[in-house]
Amino acid sequence: MTSAATPATRPLSPIAFLKGHGTENDFVIVPDPGNELRLPASAVAVLCDRRAGIGGDGLLHVVRSAAHPEARSMAGEAEWFMDYRNADGSIAEMCGNGVRVFARYLQRAGLVDAGDLAVATRGGVKRVHIDKDGDITVAMGRALLPEAGVTVTVDGRSWPARNVNMGNPHAVAFVEDLDHAGDLRSAPPFTPASVYPDGVNVEFAVDRGARHLAVRVHERGSGETRSCGTGACAVAVAAARRDGADPAVTGSPVTYLVDLPGGRLAVTERPDGEIEMTGPAVIVAEGRIDPAWLAAV
Repeated sequence: MTSAATPATRPLSPIAFLKGHGTENDFVIVPDPGNELRLPASAVAVLCDRRAGIGGDGLLHVVRSAAHPEARSMAGEAEWFMDYRNADGSIAEMCGNGVRVFARYLQRAGLVDAGDLAVATRGGVKRVHIDKDGDITVAMGRALLPEAGVTVTVDGRSWPARNVNMGNPHAVAFVEDLDHAGDLRSAPPFTPASVYPDGVNVEFAVDRGARHLAVRVHERGSGETRSCGTGACAVAVAAARRDGADPAVTGSPVTYLVDLPGGRLAVTERPDGEIEMTGPAVIVAEGRIDPAWLAAV
């Protein structure tokens, strides 16, 4: 008889998690500095399930850049890597709201202070500023504007959609009424399909005033979400071109307020093409995941 469990029978340790949101785009946060956890798509999907799991639009896997094979090349610029997953478990390049929540977690954990920091993502290293008054600004980089666009169709209505890449792909359609977007639970059909072979985030935008837009979005792999940071940036970029306010042409920065169902973001594009997004980020809870449950499901 032995008093200690053998390695084969020793109970698995609970897995720490937190829950946070940025303008109600919510995330399960899993700290794993050494990249020791196995998080296959099936595990991520059940953790993000709103009935069977914790619930979230996506998962933020917090890993030191040096410990992750996809981020080691960025370790000299950014200590931390945001290994972002969509709610269905698929891997995504970037998430603007997710970066703000990621930074808020690092601050809460005492890993960074208010001020400037860098976060590695699959869309490159993002510069972040944590304001002492609460909001977080993310330098989102430059938008790419591929010439190929698509036509988006919902319930018999069709609109041309501007192709904007913010490190992940977006199709931006300007509509007369946000209800025209339909329920957005499933991906809006678009043609030609060859423009986005791996799927796309689709934004429907209406004008609310000068440099003021309201948006609904279908996020690839997650369905309709309460907010999308890269989507807000894509809409602002598309609106600036539509409005003749391209900063590269005018020589002046332009700022759009973007209202999403979960709150407001401010997006500024500068003459050099750099885009900054500012908004809130909140940690609302923390706890432990039962590893036996996770393994079973």
